[in-house]
Amino acid sequence: MPQYDDPAEFRPARESSMWVPVIVIVAVLVAAFGWWRWSQHREAPPEAQSTATAPQPQTPPADVPPQPPVATGPLNPMDNLAEPEKSLPALNDADSHVTSALNDLLGRKNVTSYLQLDGFVRRAVATVDNLPREHATARVWPVLPTPQRFTVQGNGDVKTISPDNGARYTPFVLFVESIDPARAVALYARLYPLFQEAFEELGYPNRYFNDRLVAVLDHLLKTPEPSGPVQVKITEVKGERPLENPWTRYEFVDPQLEALSAGQKLLIRMGPVNERRMKARLSELRRLVATGTMAKK
Repeated sequence: MPQYDDPAEFRPARESSMWVPVIVIVAVLVAAFGWWRWSQHREAPPEAQSTATAPQPQTPPADVPPQPPVATGPLNPMDNLAEPEKSLPALNDADSHVTSALNDLLGRKNVTSYLQLDGFVRRAVATVDNLPREHATARVWPVLPTPQRFTVQGNGDVKTISPDNGARYTPFVLFVESIDPARAVALYARLYPLFQEAFEELGYPNRYFNDRLVAVLDHLLKTPEPSGPVQVKITEVKGERPLENPWTRYEFVDPQLEALSAGQKLLIRMGPVNERRMKARLSELRRLVATGTMAKK
C-alpha cells in the first residue's frame, strides 16, 4: 500500500461539496508540478479526493494517567508575518482582489501566463491539501496547462523519462526563483483569512491552514532524488463504463517511487536539477512560514 506522510489530524472531517479550492507562494512554487498531467493524450476523468476517516479515540487503560489537553491554537501562528488586511472581500467575491494582489507581486504577464485565477484561493488550498495524498486532482490546480508534452524515450511498454523533459519546466523554475519570498509571504499573511476560510470549507473547522502548509512542505522536502534514469510504464485508466479510446497515463516502474504521494511524484517528473532547485525554494518558504518554536529546523 502507498505510504503518505499525511497525519490523521489533517484528514477532513467531511468532504467539501464545493469545487475544490492554494496559497500565494505554494501555488506559484508547486504549480509547475501539475503540468505533466496535461501532457497525456486525453484529459483524465475527474479523480475523487481521498476521504480518509480520522481514527476514533480509544479509552486508555485505567493505570495510564490522562493526557494533557491538546492545544487549540495554531502551531505556526501568522501574527509575526504581517497584519491581515482589514477590509478583505468575502471569499466568494475575492477573485478580483486576489488577482490584483498577484499582479502587483508577480507582474500581470506572469500571472496570466501561469495561473488559473478563477477561485484561486480555493484552488490553492485544495491543491496544497491534496499534495501529500495519492491524487492531486488536475481539475482544481491553480495553473494553466503547458503546451508541451511529457516526453519519454525507449521501446516497449517500459520507457524512461527523457532527459530533455525537464527543460519544459526551466522557464517556470526561473520565474519562481525570481520571486522575492519575503514579499510573497507577506502577501500570503495579508490575505490569510481567505485561505483559512477555504481550508475550513474543506472540512477542517478546528485546524489551521498554515499548519497544514508547513506539514506539506516538510513532506515535499522528503522527496527522494533518483540517481539515474527513471523508468515509467503506460497503464490504461478504466472508468465505470468502457471507453472507445481509454485514457492512458504513465506510472513509475520502481514500486517505491510509485508508492510516493502525488506531490512527490510530480517533483520527480520535473527532473533532478529542477527538483533540487524547487526544493531549495520550498525550504526557504518553510523557513518563513514555520513560525512556531517546534516547527523551526
